[in-house]
Amino acid sequence: MNTKDLHKFLFDGLPVRGALVRLTDSWRQVLARRANVGAFSPPVRALVGEMAAAGVLMQSSLKFDGVLLLQVHGDGPVKLAVAEVKSDLSFRATATLVGEVGVEARLQEMVNVHGKGRCAITLDAKDRQRGTQPYQGVVPLHDDQRLPLNAFSQVLEHYMLQSEQLDTRLMLAANDDVAAGLLIQRMPISEAAKRAGFSNEDEIGINDAFNRIAHLCATVTREELLALDAGTLLQRLFWEEPLQCFEPRTARFRCSCSRDRVRHMLVGLGRAELEDIIVERNMVEVGCEFCGQQFQFDAVDVGEMLTPERDHPPTSRALQ
Repeated sequence: MNTKDLHKFLFDGLPVRGALVRLTDSWRQVLARRANVGAFSPPVRALVGEMAAAGVLMQSSLKFDGVLLLQVHGDGPVKLAVAEVKSDLSFRATATLVGEVGVEARLQEMVNVHGKGRCAITLDAKDRQRGTQPYQGVVPLHDDQRLPLNAFSQVLEHYMLQSEQLDTRLMLAANDDVAAGLLIQRMPISEAAKRAGFSNEDEIGINDAFNRIAHLCATVTREELLALDAGTLLQRLFWEEPLQCFEPRTARFRCSCSRDRVRHMLVGLGRAELEDIIVERNMVEVGCEFCGQQFQFDAVDVGEMLTPERDHPPTSRALQ
């Protein structure tokens, strides 16, 4: 059964838009398909879930055909956390750990122990010309002691303010059943206003309508985000506001790994390294970090990869 995960809406007559996402079946598939995600401590699972929800919200707000990649990396026990969302709202997410994470660890303790944590947002357009680089924005992780509900969301709020000059309020929460998020954003100024010499930056922090709606958004609790269906939550928060709601959309867990992609990645390692692995293990085995699927290549497979014209391949491609 396909659930409707993403609900976008406008506030009639106000320069404010919003979106609510509740990943349920798709989020549980992430936990089930990637065994180590399900084995992570609750704070790590919550971080990965919040990133998946945030990625869906951010992707849905873009007029963009391609992949949005959300990455958090730093100097704590969580070396890397990743959420990837495509334009059709298919997504995948995972994390890589290099140490233990306590059951009450905050974002700072997971990835920003010595202040070196960063959040990178990459937009890779489907029609990007070969040889050009995708757009990427990077913001530092805040060194604060706020509640887990707000810590990562504030990083993304800062990114939106920095990159788009748009006031944004983002609330995120995740457990083992639901990954949820609520996004409220001031809409960009019109083209007519731009021609008159105004910019989005001129409205930062001073739009009364956005400030009022953002205050209402900030009253939502983690428990409400996780427990209430979309209709109930929006009614409870904005019962006095005229909302224009759009057709909801479904988000799906989908991994883009394949045997062919893994083969290309292995060719990039070169003949010597692959033959050493075959001698040592009789098999080259690669597991997808996102879905856990295992790909095996025996000596015959490796021999077929390493035909003479492939002995010196171009730059290796990452498993995607």
